[in-house]
Amino acid sequence: MSKIQMKTPLVEMDGDEMTRVIWKQVKDILITPYIDLKTEYYDLGLKNRELTKDQVTIDSAEATKKYGVAVKCATITPNAARMPEYNLSEMWKSPNGTIRAALDGTVFRAPILVKGVTPYIPTWTKPITIARHAYGDVYKNTEMVVKEGSKAELLVTNPDGTTETSLIHEFKGDGIIQGLHNLDSSISSFARACFNYGLDTKQDVWFSTKDTISKKYDHRFKDIFAEIFENEYKEKFEAAGIEYFYTLIDDAVARVIRSNGGYIWACKNYDGDVMSDMVATAYGSLAMMTSVLVSPDGVYEYEAAHGTVQRHYYKYLKGEETSTNSVATLFAWTGAFRKRGELDNLPELMEFADKLEKAIIDTIESGIMTGDLYLISKLENKKKVNTTEFLEAVNETLKKSL
Repeated sequence: MSKIQMKTPLVEMDGDEMTRVIWKQVKDILITPYIDLKTEYYDLGLKNRELTKDQVTIDSAEATKKYGVAVKCATITPNAARMPEYNLSEMWKSPNGTIRAALDGTVFRAPILVKGVTPYIPTWTKPITIARHAYGDVYKNTEMVVKEGSKAELLVTNPDGTTETSLIHEFKGDGIIQGLHNLDSSISSFARACFNYGLDTKQDVWFSTKDTISKKYDHRFKDIFAEIFENEYKEKFEAAGIEYFYTLIDDAVARVIRSNGGYIWACKNYDGDVMSDMVATAYGSLAMMTSVLVSPDGVYEYEAAHGTVQRHYYKYLKGEETSTNSVATLFAWTGAFRKRGELDNLPELMEFADKLEKAIIDTIESGIMTGDLYLISKLENKKKVNTTEFLEAVNETLKKSL
């Protein structure tokens, strides 16, 4: 068969460690044999981020704005231990955080369900989509170590030059302090993204914060969501037969655990970070999760939501066999192809994405899977395969559908 032709490039963001290895294998085995791949390539591997002083991350975000669709591999966010390992001059910030701030987007994450893998919470028969605000809070914080006897105050200089101060704490001993901020414009974009996604997918939208404790910061989120919903979305939701409601995050957690799934759970930045990992793990595996960053002006960045699988990478470097789950990386590519095909009116590209996703699920449900799923799958005739063997098995399944 002739290769599928693309009109507009995808922005391709390469990554680190084992996921970088898988990234190349996915392209070689499952993409370039079928698609005349057009991408604008950016190497977001930690070595190149150091070489470019992180300019490559900024450039990739700008390219995403230009082309409208990006696909991203998992990347390292360095800690102190990574500094000597990669000979870093600086502890570079999370590429995801940089890109999310540049696009002012909302991250939507949902589990990929397969037969044989029963969620740890068996009532979860439908996916729970986490909508994570992607700006501010702890990811844009300012923090300090504070000495005994210090006094910390919050000071704001108003546009007219006047100041307002509020005592934070008088330290009787050593301590720490951090300052958080957010923007009404970003919160508004977050709210609209969640409501639009709910309408698109015909799902209820839940939103949760801790406004009883954070009476100004979290309450601002609550108020903006309520105002936008009442003024812009209430009638649309009623017509679609879906609902929006707000609740405290501790109540939301209790509701989520008792639920059957099938809704969008909107969370502030850190809450969404933690809860998406919890939801993914409870459904079976962090590698069985789709993730897409959606900007207010319709830019999409698809990614693998998990880490770089460091432990498997060190085994790979020693020549040892690995059995790393590539499903999230594969679904990042299929999501990007589907959106690119939709925007460029290329039904054959969208159809390829659908068939590849079905081939992935059919392969797993036939019993062929990587080690993480092998440990939790209840299929009787299951077979554990290595990283490359799984991709090759998916390819054999895909060939039949093509």
